[in-house]
Amino acid sequence: AIDRAVKRGAGLSDGGTYESITYEGYAPGGVAMLVEVLTDNRNRSSADVRSTFSKMGGSLAEPGAVSWQFSRRGVLLVNGSDEDTVMMAALDAGADDVAADGDDVWRVTCDPSIVYDVRDALQAAGLEVASAESTMVSSVTVEVTDTEDARKILRIMDALEDLDDVQDVFSNFDISDDLMEAVGA
Repeated sequence: AIDRAVKRGAGLSDGGTYESITYEGYAPGGVAMLVEVLTDNRNRSSADVRSTFSKMGGSLAEPGAVSWQFSRRGVLLVNGSDEDTVMMAALDAGADDVAADGDDVWRVTCDPSIVYDVRDALQAAGLEVASAESTMVSSVTVEVTDTEDARKILRIMDALEDLDDVQDVFSNFDISDDLMEAVGA
């Protein structure tokens, strides 16, 4: 797999045709996962993703079983400042929502097509934008409270992200900072 990736990167392979595939699955605790893959070999990718889920205690799902709850959104994290300042600047820039995301961190959501416009407007208002990205966000969140489930979920995420063809892994779990620290992540 590494040799193949090196050859592809160096332009030594035939190039082949690549296709984008989204796999859907479940991790322990009913956590939903979307796995975005870019591959020149559908069979290899399918086997890798299926094997990773089954080895780690999850399962691959039928198309549509998970994806219905995810939508592409612009997500920005803003450090410091008070809620009113962030709210006014974000809403003026066209954002949809502002919510607390920890101590002195605000999560701003917007249409993915304007994420960088919102970032620029927030920075122009003197706010510190820690990150701005277009990502998949779930409408349903599963709170994970079991230490063993949390460990398994994080292992599945890591194993999927380590696969050569995997571009992104999205999930709907919420693990508290205390539990995250307890599992050593």
